[in-house]
Amino acid sequence: MRCRMIPVPFARLMTKFSLDDLAALVDSRAGTPPETSYTAKLLSEGPAKAAKKLGEEAVEAAIAAVQGDRKALVSEAADVLYHLVVTLKAVGVPLDDVMAELGRRTAQSGLAEKAARRHT
Repeated sequence: MRCRMIPVPFARLMTKFSLDDLAALVDSRAGTPPETSYTAKLLSEGPAKAAKKLGEEAVEAAIAAVQGDRKALVSEAADVLYHLVVTLKAVGVPLDDVMAELGRRTAQSGLAEKAARRHT
């Protein structure tokens, strides 16, 4: 049995796209003209517009989950993540801050962490 080499373009498709990649993409498009970039358009309309879109996409994702529509859920979840990163950018919260908070929370059990938040 001979081993086949995977063509380079296909190998690139197999790499994982991360939230850091998404944040970098949003950052790179933030300064472009709103007429040429949906990201720039959202950001130019202020945090309220980005947050509204985030809420809409979150509801759509929840509906897809309840309906058991896996394909729609995957699509809507991608929209939620994108609009979350845009909303964070709109209000000046770095994704690293959110990831650090998640890291802090995972240092203990979810139930203990949630109980601690109720007392603050």
